Amino acid sequence: QVQLVESGGGWVQAGGSLRLSCAASGSIFSINQMGWYRQAPGKQRELVATITVGDMTNYADSVKGRFTISRNNAKNTVYLQMNPLKPDDTAVYYCMARNLIRTTYWGQGTQVTVSS
Repeated sequence: QVQLVESGGGWVQAGGSLRLSCAASGSIFSINQMGWYRQAPGKQRELVATITVGDMTNYADSVKGRFTISRNNAKNTVYLQMNPLKPDDTAVYYCMARNLIRTTYWGQGTQVTVSS
């Protein structure tokens, strides 16, 4: 099992920035990919960004050039730097971890609200 704890969400005005953090614990040796998804009210959960153990990254087109995903292996933590934020970025952001047999684990989610 893998446990994920997110932090760093909040309220910000459009054009501002936030940094999300996700700390992993448990069977972390099996993780080969971590990332962030988000879900806005009335919409399906969607991919934001992912990063592999080899630091290969993938971003949704809507956040390319504005968001940056990174990881600190020593702290078993993945980060999402978001700047500049837009009102359309308002959502609950979920941390995700996936292991070699593609079992997926989710955090509890953190709210990000961007006002215009």
